[in-house]
Amino acid sequence: MIRLAIIFSILLALAASLPAQETAPETRPSVATTPVPTPTPITTTTLKKRGLFGRILHPLSSSEVLPKYNDRKLRGLILDLQVSPQPVRLSEVRQMEVKVTVTNMGNHMIPLDFPTDQRIEIQLLNAADAVLTKWSENHAIKDKPGTILINPGEHVEYKENIATRDLTPSRVFTADVFFPKYPELHVRQKFLTEP
Repeated sequence: MIRLAIIFSILLALAASLPAQETAPETRPSVATTPVPTPTPITTTTLKKRGLFGRILHPLSSSEVLPKYNDRKLRGLILDLQVSPQPVRLSEVRQMEVKVTVTNMGNHMIPLDFPTDQRIEIQLLNAADAVLTKWSENHAIKDKPGTILINPGEHVEYKENIATRDLTPSRVFTADVFFPKYPELHVRQKFLTEP
């Protein structure tokens, strides 16, 4: 046992003393272009942080806590919402992209049953929480039932566009996304508009 520890420490010391591999820098032709900064979309999640008392009692466990839904079938699911572009420039875009990711962080497969082909509903709300635009108003919804199975560690993405015609510049609005069949699966994110 001591021999293994000595051999391991020698190998560790040798690995630490080896120089890092250097690569020759690539030569690229110089082109006079100005880099365009790409805005990074802001993401909102339903994953919660543990409280101070829980972190003191269990310092080595994860600080993230899964949401507790009343419907036991949904336990283990988290939602991530991404609205882009950020901020929304109303003179440049007529629609904004809303991406919702449903991830199964639990230990069992979760089936989601839907009575129609509509999976999510997106609403744009003003500061008073009044609904300005609904995604379903501009889409035909068919009575075609379906089921989605989400395995542990896997996710499902929904990427939709919603019109920005009812938004005004220099104000804060809220993107509200939920599943009509499962109202507990709900996430919101605020965003800013510019002229």
